[in-house]
Amino acid sequence: MDAVFKALADPTRRDLLDELFREDGQTLHALEARFEMTRYGVMKHLKLLEDAGLVVTRRRGREKLHFLNPVPIRLIHDRWVSKYAEPWAAGLSDLKTRLESPMEKIFEIYIKTTPERLWEAITDSEIRSKYQFGNTLSSDWTPGGRFEMGNPKAGALLGEGENIEVDPPRRLVQTMTALWGEDVKAEGTSRITWEIEPVGDSCHLTVTHDQLREGANEQLYGGWPMILSGLKTWLETGEKLTTPGSLLYT
Repeated sequence: MDAVFKALADPTRRDLLDELFREDGQTLHALEARFEMTRYGVMKHLKLLEDAGLVVTRRRGREKLHFLNPVPIRLIHDRWVSKYAEPWAAGLSDLKTRLESPMEKIFEIYIKTTPERLWEAITDSEIRSKYQFGNTLSSDWTPGGRFEMGNPKAGALLGEGENIEVDPPRRLVQTMTALWGEDVKAEGTSRITWEIEPVGDSCHLTVTHDQLREGANEQLYGGWPMILSGLKTWLETGEKLTTPGSLLYT
């Protein structure tokens, strides 16, 4: 939290986050052109944002792209703001990517747990329901196997897909088709990748949701900050999040 607040204290760094909120996945050159400072100055600010977890970088060929990671902001919301202003955080989760390639959303979080416990929380249907709006997932968790997402209150499947890679407790790659409404069903199939990296007594979890069309329906990816916050809360405290959004479908 200290690193996040330090990063947010500077107006230039807030402007950089605003710029990535406006257009996610930008290069250093593109960001530099929008600020009246040297390339080195922009790099220093981006490094502080990366260290705080507010910016995530990915290489695409020779280019290094910068993505806004809303999860730390979501954690601040869950700790201090949710009881007063739930719509504020929902607005922060509404990110829009303007890339020529299909949209990609990247979310990072650190959780004090073991890779084995984290893997279990991702793949165990009962545990999953505790932090993902009461939804259950059924699968044999084998490569090429099918998975289904449901909810006792839904009366029909909410989602389905295929397990592309299953490498416990390190990496899980799945395709996913949302089925909870005609608007999201029309978006077709996207891909979700879970990557677990042990760091000391904790885990660094990265969730990448990609193969989304440009301008895809925000329902497909807007819930990730709340889901990951709920996952962290459950593993570290054994309790569920009680924000209005996290209890929406339970």
